[in-house]
Amino acid sequence: MKAKIALLLVLISSLFVKAQLRDSTFFQVSPQLNKTRVNTVAIGGGGLAIGSLAGLYFAWYADYPQSKFHFVNDNNNWGLMDKIGHMTTTYNVGLIGYDMLKWSGVSENKSVWYGGLSGFTYLTIVEVMDGFSENWGFSWGDMAFNTMGAASFIAQQKIWKEQRIMFKFSVHMSEYAQYNPALLGDGWQEQWLKDYNGQTYWLSVNPWSFTKNENNWWPRWLNIAGGYGIDGYVSADGSNPNYPDIISQSQYYLSLDVDLRRIKVKNDFLRTVLHTISFIKIPAPAIEFNQKSGGTRFHWLYF
Repeated sequence: MKAKIALLLVLISSLFVKAQLRDSTFFQVSPQLNKTRVNTVAIGGGGLAIGSLAGLYFAWYADYPQSKFHFVNDNNNWGLMDKIGHMTTTYNVGLIGYDMLKWSGVSENKSVWYGGLSGFTYLTIVEVMDGFSENWGFSWGDMAFNTMGAASFIAQQKIWKEQRIMFKFSVHMSEYAQYNPALLGDGWQEQWLKDYNGQTYWLSVNPWSFTKNENNWWPRWLNIAGGYGIDGYVSADGSNPNYPDIISQSQYYLSLDVDLRRIKVKNDFLRTVLHTISFIKIPAPAIEFNQKSGGTRFHWLYF
C-alpha cells in the first residue's frame, strides 16, 4: 500500500510543480535547458518528497513500536501482489520523473537515468523505514521488484527511445474486506489501497510500436494487456483459518487497453493529463483464467 501512496504523491507533485510556472507555454516541453524549470522540479519535488516521507512516518509508523534494523522475508504474502505493486510503482514514478526532466529541457540521457532512478530511490528510503519498524522489516523481495521496475523503464528508454511495454494498474471493490476490515480496509477509501483482492496489475504491450509501419492496420494507440490478480485472500498468506469456505487463488487476464501517450492531441494541457494518468489500465472486455471455476470467465467490462 505504501508503494501506491508514493505513486499518488508523485502524480500530485508533477502537476503541482508545473503549475508554478505561469507562462503561456508551461505545459510544453522545453527545447533547451530551462534552469527555472529545473530548479522548480528539484526544489518542489524534493520538498514534497521530504514532506511525504514525514507524513508517511506519522500516518503509518508512529503508532507502532520501533526496533533495531532488521530484515523480513515476506515473499509468500498476498500472492506476490504487493511485490508486483512495488515494481509497477517504481516503473511509473520513473516514467513521471523522466517526463518532468524532459519538460525542463534536461538531456535525454540524464532524464532517463535520473528520472528512472527516482522511484527506486524513494521506495528504498521507505524500505529502510520498514527496517526500523517492529511490525515490518527490510524486504529484499521488495528491493528486487523495485529494481525490476526501474530497470524496465530505463532499458526500454535506452534501447527503443520509448515505452513499448507499460506497467499499469486497475481496481474494483471486492467482497472480502467485510471479513477483515482492519487488514483489507474499512470503506472504499481504504479498500482500493489495502484490498489486494480488488486490484489487478497489467503488462500493457503496444503491438504497433514493434513495426511502426504506417500501413499497419493495427491502431497505434491500441494495446494488448495481460493482467494478474488474486481472489479470496482474507489473510496475507491466503490460509483464511476463520473462513474455510473462502478459497484463495490467483487470476490471470487478457484484455485490450489504450496507450494514452500515443493519442494525438493538440492541447498541451490535455496531453500532460493523458501522460500523467497513463498508469491506469482503461476498463475493457477481458478474459479471466482462474483455478476456482476450473477454466475461463468472460467480463464484458473489467476494472
